[in-house]
Amino acid sequence: MITVAGLGADGWDGLPETTRRALEAAEVVMGGPRQLELLPASVVAERVRWPSPLLPALPGLLERHAGREVCVLASGDPMFYGIGSTLVRLLGAPGVRVLPHVSSLSLACARLGWPVEQTETVSLVGRPPETLNAAALPGRRIVVLGAGHDAPSQVAALLTARGYGPSPITVLSDLGAATETAQHGTAGTWAGPAASPLNVIAVECVAAQDAEPLALVPGLPDSAYEHDGQLTKREVRAVTLSRLAPRPGELLWDVGAGAGSIAVEWMRSHPSCAAVAVESRTDRAAAIRRNAARLGAPSLRVVEGRAPAALDGLPAPDAVFVGGGVTAPGLLERCWSRLRPGGRLVVNAVTLESEALIGQWYGRLGGDLVRLAVQRASPVGGFTGWRPAMPVTVWSVTREEDA
Repeated sequence: MITVAGLGADGWDGLPETTRRALEAAEVVMGGPRQLELLPASVVAERVRWPSPLLPALPGLLERHAGREVCVLASGDPMFYGIGSTLVRLLGAPGVRVLPHVSSLSLACARLGWPVEQTETVSLVGRPPETLNAAALPGRRIVVLGAGHDAPSQVAALLTARGYGPSPITVLSDLGAATETAQHGTAGTWAGPAASPLNVIAVECVAAQDAEPLALVPGLPDSAYEHDGQLTKREVRAVTLSRLAPRPGELLWDVGAGAGSIAVEWMRSHPSCAAVAVESRTDRAAAIRRNAARLGAPSLRVVEGRAPAALDGLPAPDAVFVGGGVTAPGLLERCWSRLRPGGRLVVNAVTLESEALIGQWYGRLGGDLVRLAVQRASPVGGFTGWRPAMPVTVWSVTREEDA
């Protein structure tokens, strides 16, 4: 069994007796250089510095020290965006003993007087900074886990670009240590680095007058997307996502993605949702990436290629949306065969040919078939009239467990 010991910025003095005994009894202690330097001479174990990059080397490193009493050092709570979660994934929960320290989130909320359960956390450690974009909403309190001296400037620039320049920012460095500091400012006026690379950025989101806050429910304004007309329009998008029914941790294939709006809003529904956008045109694929970053889903995977061939090698999806190219030979067969049991397939059709095809599939598999007709008010001379959009037929079906 491997022991994972949480270590605060206050080092050895801040550790409980149980964690100290575990470290003093260890034969091998693994950790980063800063963490290892915090240990006193009473810890006589062999000290192993993490290699870089860590994750690819970790299984071999653990195998090399198999059979020895190994203790791994982690910052704060090892199960809060930490190495503890990785080790449990590799070894299983019975093979890992976790001795947590107070997390940086708890320390930050204690300093600021913020209720932990009402505070959102966004980690930028090893993640695209645009991840923050989805969390920035008026009135929200966010603790951002930074990565280096420049993290506050990066966060401030992102917030300002999204229209949240007036947001108060507090940068807390070396939380729990004698060198702990707090720097205050606003996103729009922030200048300079953090006092330490070990920092968290606390944000109280305040929108400027020209900001356009975007809700997390499906159906963002069409203007939120960069597109060339190949966009699932707002009202149809909301209905489509209701049929796709995203659940935390699930994977979506967005086939014939166009502007990527379905994949982006799928991922915005929960931070753990993932998606793959498949698009044959290079210019549209580039626009999907920009849309995803701007709207807080920068980890959206974009695959350039023509389906169904482009679907080869992709992980099995929990839901599939086909918004374009549905008549391509073998496409629906491939999507249906790869769909996980309990997964949802949703197809939108606007042409007679695509309608005829999904009508055949509806006859075979059943499901739900609806036609949406949307009309928008627009000027008619000096008056106002209704201008209809092209009707869209939506077919949705769930794959049964034994299908």
